[in-house]
Amino acid sequence: MKTLGLIGGTSWESSAEYYRLINQGVRAVLGPTHSAQMVLWSFNFAEFEAMQRAGDWATQTARMIEAAHRLERAGAHVLLICSNTMHRCADAIEAACTIPLIHIMDPAGEAIRAAGLTKVGLIGTRFTMEQDFCRQRLADRHGIEVIIPEEDDRAVVHRAIYEELIAGRIVDASRIAYRGVIARLAQNGAQAIVLGCTEIMLLIGAQDSPVPLFDTTALHAQAGVAAALG
Repeated sequence: MKTLGLIGGTSWESSAEYYRLINQGVRAVLGPTHSAQMVLWSFNFAEFEAMQRAGDWATQTARMIEAAHRLERAGAHVLLICSNTMHRCADAIEAACTIPLIHIMDPAGEAIRAAGLTKVGLIGTRFTMEQDFCRQRLADRHGIEVIIPEEDDRAVVHRAIYEELIAGRIVDASRIAYRGVIARLAQNGAQAIVLGCTEIMLLIGAQDSPVPLFDTTALHAQAGVAAALG
């Protein structure tokens, strides 16, 4: 079994889901006493949240590369960034490391294409929705057209992530608001919705959407299991 290196803590709520999903996946394949070989570097997210508000992506990227190097030295064979937003640093991490990184958008893109779909809505943090590091990956690598919510809806999605989900708070009013955002994306032609923040799956499920949902957390964790056992 290969050792997975997880860069987590952004936030720890979703990092805990990665740990659970990957171990469950390994156990399902190998049997009830098996679990995954993993090393985890977990950040204090408050530091990153402040840098995000300040637009200081250079420092965040340097910190992420440092974490990746720590995981390499600890024996990791494959890297996973347990956050959609922090994939803004993915290209720099890949360039700085000698071990492969599984980009969070690739398992999602493969699953979307396998379902025969070509146009999706993307929800996540404002950074993920408005910048191109995830949208362009789906377009360039997988031929998938990506649309995002209107400005007011983007604000609703982003606020719930940073004020509630990263703190482990599940608020019914936010679930209702997300349903509206998803419905409007579907009305605008989205054949499916990409849950492009690793915390959104804590709030939203298939019952909340008129179109299929592609949960990047679950798909990324599955890809990690396949890499570990491959």
